[in-house]
Amino acid sequence: MLLRSAPRRLHHLRPHHLSTAAALAAAPPTPTEWTTAPVASVGAATADASLFHVSLDLSSRADLLSSHVAAGQFLPFRLPAAPYPIFLAISSSPPAPGLATSFDFLVKRLPGTPSACLCDLRPGDLVHVGGSVVGRGFEVGRIADARDVLVFATGSGISPIRSLIESGFGKNENIDVKLFYGVRNLQRMAYQERFTNWESSGIKIIPVLSRPDDQWTGERGYVQQNAFSRMKKVVNPSSMGAILCGHKQMSEEITRALVADGVPKDRILTNF
Repeated sequence: MLLRSAPRRLHHLRPHHLSTAAALAAAPPTPTEWTTAPVASVGAATADASLFHVSLDLSSRADLLSSHVAAGQFLPFRLPAAPYPIFLAISSSPPAPGLATSFDFLVKRLPGTPSACLCDLRPGDLVHVGGSVVGRGFEVGRIADARDVLVFATGSGISPIRSLIESGFGKNENIDVKLFYGVRNLQRMAYQERFTNWESSGIKIIPVLSRPDDQWTGERGYVQQNAFSRMKKVVNPSSMGAILCGHKQMSEEITRALVADGVPKDRILTNF
């Protein structure tokens, strides 16, 4: 499913950003061990090059690969001129033992930010990363009995959602999974080339554009204020689950709406 209109953001966290979400979780610990890893590939992930795919070659680091056990976990990076480590959500799925050789990331290219320098690297360049993955990831066991799951992602928050979907979440025929994915326009929407595979695995994708062109016939506005408010049907809160990743305002507003409709807060998952 490749979305089209008329011709014509890396989900990363800094330690102090994480502390603003203290009600959700504590910040990941800063690594005490660091290592280097070579870049395997770098390339634009969106038509406007606001997001980049970055892949690290970890073929010689089986220990680091094996520390990735849950979708939604982070790898710490120590980048030049950055006074603190940044934590990038891994977009590739947790590897099967002995099969994977790399970690993928979705990196927002914002000039002047530490993470933007990753977009200018070339294959073979070395980066400093933590000796192990951090964070608990999405604790999907908490919603293992859910019959309906609503997934919300905005901007580069789609990065760990890719990891979740491609690790097999949603393949159970007894679960109905809807993904609301909000961005400004199609030129800023990553992973469109993966949508067909995601939908074949049981995920219903609902793109939401806040500034589409005149040819767009899908959902408009913001995920929490438009598409979700029109489409949500909380019939049985005890059988529903939700997964959120993206802008803080989106997460807070959707959490309030779901809780008001009776969905227990421990059935609303984040990865930090």
